[in-house]
Amino acid sequence: MDATNSFATRCRAYDAAALAEAARLVAEGQPIAVATETVYGLAADATNPRAVAAIYAAKGRPSFNPLIVHVASLAAAEALADFDAGARALAEAFWPGPLTLVLPARTGSGIASLVTAGLPTIAIRVPAHRAIQGLIEASGKPLAAPSANASGGISPTRAAHVLMSLEGRIALVLDDGPCPEGLESTIVLTGNTPRLLRPGPISAAAIAAVLGQPLANAVGGIIAPGQLASHYAPAKPLRLDATDAGPDEWLIGFGAVSGDDTLSATGDLTEAAASLFDTLHGADASGKPRIAVAPVPDEGLGAAINDRLARAAH
Repeated sequence: MDATNSFATRCRAYDAAALAEAARLVAEGQPIAVATETVYGLAADATNPRAVAAIYAAKGRPSFNPLIVHVASLAAAEALADFDAGARALAEAFWPGPLTLVLPARTGSGIASLVTAGLPTIAIRVPAHRAIQGLIEASGKPLAAPSANASGGISPTRAAHVLMSLEGRIALVLDDGPCPEGLESTIVLTGNTPRLLRPGPISAAAIAAVLGQPLANAVGGIIAPGQLASHYAPAKPLRLDATDAGPDEWLIGFGAVSGDDTLSATGDLTEAAASLFDTLHGADASGKPRIAVAPVPDEGLGAAINDRLARAAH
């Protein structure tokens, strides 16, 4: 799916039948909008790279920043991330609820690399709302779920807001009324120096009280991964817009340009977005000292792919 595809978007009130349809769509790799206690989320299977890429396509003007993974319980979160004592104390105090923790990701967790934007950390939350909890249970999957609105738009707190923004871009809105918090979750980076990455419904003071220490950057601007000029970068030099490879280069192809590996042999931008970080990791692990990447059209998801490749080559 990409932003140019058109769906007949359905809006269904939350009940068992609507939940079953939503879970079926998630299993098919489609993102659907669902109520949470914070804002409506655009949820998809966090273990399916194409499903995650479809989130970015539906939102339009995409940016591959890390996505929050929603799971059913602390035990489910511990299967995906390494918890230190502070993180576990915060989880026990505020989960289920509007708190997201940024933690070291566990190797082999099965989470698509596009969810973490290729970073070694994962943003994770146990939501309190029955609709998204029901969808997690019914789908049997951890759900990546940014806000269910077009990129740059106002976050949606009602199903009507989602339809105003994403009508025709997604198949289903699981409507469970207005979001009780109406504000995106608080995000905290734990560790030796805990930091407030995004203010939200749970205050910095409440978090500091649990941790027994103040949060760094508690009153500063939001710190978002992916803002540095050099980011997502492999260890090897990377050359862009390559139509063939030098003798010392591992070529990542796209479309008609074949290579040692390819983002998408058919020129599918959704497939390319889904495979981007895995392909870069593979190139970095190859026996060649340099990497070359074929041209990618600078439109739709291609703009985000080229942004990340430019940062990787910086």
